Amino acid sequence: MAQETSLVTGIAGRYATALFDLARDAGQLDAVAKDLDALSAMLADSADLVRLVRSPVFSRDEQARAIGAVAEKAGIGDLVRRFLGVVASNRRLFVLADVIAGFKRLLSHHRGEAIADVVSAVPLNDAQLAQIKSSLSSAAAGNVVINAKVDPSLIGGLIVKFGSRMIDASVLTKLNSLKTAMKGVA
Repeated sequence: MAQETSLVTGIAGRYATALFDLARDAGQLDAVAKDLDALSAMLADSADLVRLVRSPVFSRDEQARAIGAVAEKAGIGDLVRRFLGVVASNRRLFVLADVIAGFKRLLSHHRGEAIADVVSAVPLNDAQLAQIKSSLSSAAAGNVVINAKVDPSLIGGLIVKFGSRMIDASVLTKLNSLKTAMKGVA
């Protein structure tokens, strides 16, 4: 347990650890992970939902009722719905995205997986993701889970964060380096 809690810190880490412990004890790790993935997708797709969880304008009861209704409508399981109610009643919904990320880190650690965050300028196809996963798996000597994200501002290339290492092979970074070098010449 001490190793798991060191993977996540702060308010979000405490909530993520509590949810992980509840899910593990109930034998619902996969179900909770699925519910959190659905919740994460809803947060990514809805500016109104993000406003609800981040805005201090909504009262504790309004947030609890609204997040409960959203979770019920989305078919989120009872454990996660109750957890969201506790988080809302404690006025901590603003850390929900970090709680989800912390839970995923704890779950991956529990399963013996390593997480790699891959950011690309365009969506990567399955073959490209498999090639990246294969390369990272040989370095990690284990199973690697890839969190792929798209950031068009990179122009091209990739940024890979794997453990304490980061490889930035994006066109944006190369252009910024060139720009800095050119300033030094002039």
